[in-house]
Parts: sequence; C-alpha cells; structure tokens
Amino acid sequence: MGLISEVLLLPFAPVRGSGWAIRQVLKEAERIYYDPATIRAELARLEEQLEAGEITEEEFDRQEDELLDRLETATRTGAGTGDGTGPR
Repeated sequence: MGLISEVLLLPFAPVRGSGWAIRQVLKEAERIYYDPATIRAELARLEEQLEAGEITEEEFDRQEDELLDRLETATRTGAGTGDGTGPR
C-alpha cells in the first residue's frame, strides 16, 4: 500500500487489528476442538459419566458418535497437529 492509502486507512487500524485477533482466537479454538488428545479425553470422561449413571446409554451413544466423527475429521485433515491444515 502506498503512503496515502495508509494515512487514509489509519482510522480503521483498530478494526483491522480486532479482525486479526478474532481470527487468531478462532484458529486456536478450532485447533483445540479438533485435537485428537482432547477428543480422547472427552471420550474417557463420557465413559466415566455412563459408568457413574450420570447419563443414559442413548445419550452416551449420541455423544460418542459426535466425538468419533470429530476424531475422524481430525485424523483425516491433520488437525490438532499445529501444521495449519485443520478443517475449514
């Protein structure tokens, strides 16, 4: 960008900075969401809840399917590896 456009766009710098920050937060949240270790820990907690009688078998099956789908997506796309190739 030229000097004139930089000067004209200067009042919008906070908006551009906020957009960048939001993108970074979303990227990190997505990395954590698709992290295989996180998903496996959630599966273990889910099984503990079932064994403790905190959830029904049907609820366990539903949540387990969701977590396994997420794990499949993570392993298929390489998400959670920090390589930036997570799902979009």
